[in-house]
Amino acid sequence: MRNPYTDPMEDAITEIIAAIKAGRRRLDAAWLEKLVRRHNRTMHDGRRTVAKRRLLPFYLSVKANDPQRWASWDVDEATEEVLLRLLKMKPRRTASGVATITVITKPWPCSSDCLYCPCDVRMPKSYLSDEPACQRAERNYFDPYLQVRSRLTALREMGHITDKIELIVLGGTWNDYSHEYQVWYVCELFRALNEGLGGVSAPEDVRYTEAMGATAGDRDRFYCSCGLTYDKDELVRRTSALQERVDRGECTYNQAVRELEAQGWQQVAPHQRASLEDLDRQHRANETAAHRVVGLTIETRPDLIDVCQARAMRRLGCTKIQMGVQSLDDETLRANRRNVSVDRIAQAFEALRLCGFKIQAHMMANLLGMTPERDREDYLRLVRDPRFLPDEIKLYPCCLVRSSRLNDAHERGDWQPYGEDELIELLADDLVATPSYVRISRMIRDISATDIVVGNKKTNLRQLVEAHVSKSGRRAGEIRQREVSTADVSPDELHLECVDYTTTVSDERFYQWVTAYGHIAGFLRLSLPFDRNEAMIREVHVYGRVARIHGTERGGAQHAGLGRHMVEQACAHARERGFCAINVISSVGTRNYYRSLGFADGDLYQRREL
Repeated sequence: MRNPYTDPMEDAITEIIAAIKAGRRRLDAAWLEKLVRRHNRTMHDGRRTVAKRRLLPFYLSVKANDPQRWASWDVDEATEEVLLRLLKMKPRRTASGVATITVITKPWPCSSDCLYCPCDVRMPKSYLSDEPACQRAERNYFDPYLQVRSRLTALREMGHITDKIELIVLGGTWNDYSHEYQVWYVCELFRALNEGLGGVSAPEDVRYTEAMGATAGDRDRFYCSCGLTYDKDELVRRTSALQERVDRGECTYNQAVRELEAQGWQQVAPHQRASLEDLDRQHRANETAAHRVVGLTIETRPDLIDVCQARAMRRLGCTKIQMGVQSLDDETLRANRRNVSVDRIAQAFEALRLCGFKIQAHMMANLLGMTPERDREDYLRLVRDPRFLPDEIKLYPCCLVRSSRLNDAHERGDWQPYGEDELIELLADDLVATPSYVRISRMIRDISATDIVVGNKKTNLRQLVEAHVSKSGRRAGEIRQREVSTADVSPDELHLECVDYTTTVSDERFYQWVTAYGHIAGFLRLSLPFDRNEAMIREVHVYGRVARIHGTERGGAQHAGLGRHMVEQACAHARERGFCAINVISSVGTRNYYRSLGFADGDLYQRREL
């Protein structure tokens, strides 16, 4: 019989530790689930006191706050490594080599008015309040500092290493926001990571957040004092009448957002400002912080991108651009009120590539006026035409939500969603056509099924597409299908391959470490511009379980010298091609790494003489 005076969570943890020390085989998710059920059965009152999602936070809390109790468990480094891996929740969250934090900017008028875009007045244009990232943002007043702290806590409690962070800034169109807001927003992202979960900024950093306060609690109270709230029922009460007017077409999304702005956001706006000097200070601090930024992604539209805007985004520390392409057919763009031409999209690709950015293109199948066959041609144009050739793709079908103006076309019978089989066949063809140097990041938006009037509601759409490809006997070679993910890979199993391709402004080389079966453990993107004498490394990435920056996490491909070897290969090839120097679009948190490889700091890039 269980001792009534012991803690059931501690009982479970100590049994797991004993099993690890005993060298028990098959310590996996199934074994852990059986252990959890057995411990709950001993409670005799039907309560599920022990749960996997609570075990790791409990362990970490005891280690941090009750060192004497933790010491009694006698956990050595090797045992803890196995324990953390066993208790980790959603291990694929960091399977790509970094921990990702997605944040959402505040609701703001949009300079475009696309037919298919949702118009949720509580959210930035094209996003919906039921999407998980949007819910987190709304709970934190869309404040970047609060969103990052919230996500860091969640990742830590799930057992993920957060030394290396990829920041993804979504929400409407980045370039529609004021420059002051952009600088403040990025500054606060870095400040949250520099502080981590244990402190506040240095005194010189408080001056531009003085009204908001220096802590998360202070900031929460500041937003409340301005009349803002994160209470869902209250938010619905405040916005429902406006939302109904937008849905009926009686006012535009932009008009509604400006009206809501007067209800608190105007008081907040004067305090959402920072200088480039403030940002530089946070950048420098992040170079040696516990949570370093190894990638910063910003979302925008191609009609707002030129070399000047690209340099401004680079000044913020940005390394990747998500760009809403949607279609490469001028007639389709016009029919869907996408105010951009294919030629202008091509210019945006050229500007971003020459500035060194990784380019992620959003493509939407089933737009008004398209057919499956035209969609196939459209996608092939994206991945084969030298004017485009993105590095990553978000490929998802158009669906109808109540607040979009696509409703009128649907009611007239001018637009209908593709049938499930038709859609899966189309996406399967696209998947197979994707080159090996491209990664398809996702195939659906996180839109709740309750928000979708008609269209795909299958959250496992990608799985269905991949199964269809496999059943047809074809193979997909895009990166995400081939990632080593959470598997342990020895460098001895890998060999280096190179894929060459040409764009309108450069020769490109894609170096990849692969296994004998084609699984990819790391890659480098090298750009060799036609009209410049300096080459550009646009991305270096090593997959596998996240390894700590200082190398205390064993296993996997990270910190095995794979990145260094690819950099040296890239430098050697650029030298052979006659380039006098090579630049790298380094993230703030990777500057020290590139310094160790002989790169010197420059204005926007780090540079190595050849």
